[in-house]
Amino acid sequence: MAGGWSRDGAVQDQIDASVEDAIELARSQLPKGESLIHCEECNAEIPEARRKAIVGVHLCVHCQNELDKAQTKHDDYNRRGSKNSQLR
Repeated sequence: MAGGWSRDGAVQDQIDASVEDAIELARSQLPKGESLIHCEECNAEIPEARRKAIVGVHLCVHCQNELDKAQTKHDDYNRRGSKNSQLR
């Protein structure tokens, strides 16, 4: 059932687009190439088990955790769902 100015399925289209964007972002952040022996950030040795488990790893566990924390702080805002973007 459509309501107001929206067509049938418009909400689901927004949900699908948000999910596709999140998947694309996650895939773009996957490591590529050969794994490094030492971390790019702190120069600590990356354990062999980590290098084998994650192909193309460039960061040690500690630096990767810090990077993940920094990225999640900025990803909480959903621009598609904001009221201001819908009013413009």
